[in-house]
Amino acid sequence: MTLIFLFITTVFFSTVVAHGGTSNYTVNGVWYRGYAPYDSPESQDGQPWLIQRKWISINPIFEPGNISIACNYPGDPAPASIPITAGDNITAVYYDWLHTVGPMVVWMADCGESCATFHATNGKWFKIAQEGLINGTITEGIWFQRAFQEWDGSPSLWTETIPASLKPGNYLIRHEIISLHIANKPQWYPECAHLTVKGTGTKVPEEQYYAKIPGVWSMNQPEINIDVYSNQSRASTTYNIPGPPVWKG
Repeated sequence: MTLIFLFITTVFFSTVVAHGGTSNYTVNGVWYRGYAPYDSPESQDGQPWLIQRKWISINPIFEPGNISIACNYPGDPAPASIPITAGDNITAVYYDWLHTVGPMVVWMADCGESCATFHATNGKWFKIAQEGLINGTITEGIWFQRAFQEWDGSPSLWTETIPASLKPGNYLIRHEIISLHIANKPQWYPECAHLTVKGTGTKVPEEQYYAKIPGVWSMNQPEINIDVYSNQSRASTTYNIPGPPVWKG
């Protein structure tokens, strides 16, 4: 009874207060500051250090067809970018993240000549990583969204690798958390940053790895329009993340 009460209390508490996102990144020990929704726009807009597209609210996006699902709202381009070599890790830093159920996906899109003039909704997005249900059932098992959290108040760190064979260029990187803790009401938390990828790689994904955002998610997908507290979810130990496969290069 105590465990059930704790679980229900945690779900309720998360529903109320656990909105958020990532505003900072680290690469090879270097800290890169992104946009902070609670700071004044005047202190951030156009600043030469800003490497993340503008987002002004920690609240989720509820509609998979919402244009803001690409890089949050308003999604204005950043003036700078993070330098990174293909094969390096990039870590997204989250604060106060409390949701526990649902997939997490890292996407990239080639900006061409410049990310400063690139429209995210025109991007050919490809996954470089995705994390989901680690073990147990959909309802009571351990999801990566729960496992990466630091419950002592320190930042939660989500680290993934840029494919080593990716060709150099200007890219958007998009960290996305989809929270499923409310039945049949998924929540999207996307943020985008600019990357300048260096290296000796020559590869790009094949067509089957690409998706449009918005477009990749739909309420017709049972993995998205899901009741994680249903009898079926309580018995299922498998969750398949929709969309194209992950491209590893």
